[in-house]
Amino acid sequence: MSHPALVPGAVAVVTGGASGIGLAAATAFARRGLVVCIADVGDDRLAEAAAAVRVAAPDTTVLTQVTDVSRREDVDALAAAMDARFGGTDVLMNNAGVQPGSRMFGAEAVWQRVLDVNLWGVIHGCQAFVPAMIARGRPGLVVNTGSKQGITTPPGDPAYNVSKAGVKVVTEMLAHELRSIEGCTVTAHLLIPGFVFTPLTARGRTEMPPGAWTPEQTVASMMHHLDAGDFYILCPDNEVPRALDERRILWAAGDIVENRPALSRWHPDHAEAFAAFVKAGRPPSS
Repeated sequence: MSHPALVPGAVAVVTGGASGIGLAAATAFARRGLVVCIADVGDDRLAEAAAAVRVAAPDTTVLTQVTDVSRREDVDALAAAMDARFGGTDVLMNNAGVQPGSRMFGAEAVWQRVLDVNLWGVIHGCQAFVPAMIARGRPGLVVNTGSKQGITTPPGDPAYNVSKAGVKVVTEMLAHELRSIEGCTVTAHLLIPGFVFTPLTARGRTEMPPGAWTPEQTVASMMHHLDAGDFYILCPDNEVPRALDERRILWAAGDIVENRPALSRWHPDHAEAFAAFVKAGRPPSS
């Protein structure tokens, strides 16, 4: 069964919707007959995105609004616009994100920008939209875009990892809060993409690497998991199957339980043990 909020005529807002996963999600929602508002920065990018969605779903209503999710006033204005025109929002996808690259002892401005967009953008979206979604008393859906890097936290881009680890925690707390409210039919879900070829990950490449998924593949997986009611939407790609993701995630959690060094997956003293752990496959279900 489809998620009860994903019905024709429902109103969906997608931040970071002008490209990549956000644009693919906006298109998927429009194809299901939802009214779609694409929020992003840049008038030209928004116009191009709206045109693309209208081609894919000619009979739907598509709006755009320039929104910098790091600015609470922008997100409040977005929510108010949806309230004024449609009486509220049914589907919220907090997807906007940046990944300029970072270093542990790098520029504070880079850290600030990444956290402002990736983490505070999600917090702003939840605080600006969700109370009214609850008050409407209708089925609602919140999807926050996280990352495997926020779970296994590989070395190399600490600011991004911290931001996405925060998104995971915020979304878990939101899901718990929503299910604790009597009669609430708004649900929250964490999208955990694999390697997706988008403007964020292209890094100058013009051809999609063979290991990557397209944004459309990722969103198709997301829609399947939403229809199934899954909270953790863990997406594979052409390079890493789900079974390997699961072993990596379990190993990361095991660093604490086993009192191993931080990020032991990348520690030379634990390389053989990790390889053996992956080769052993999934443990039997308890």
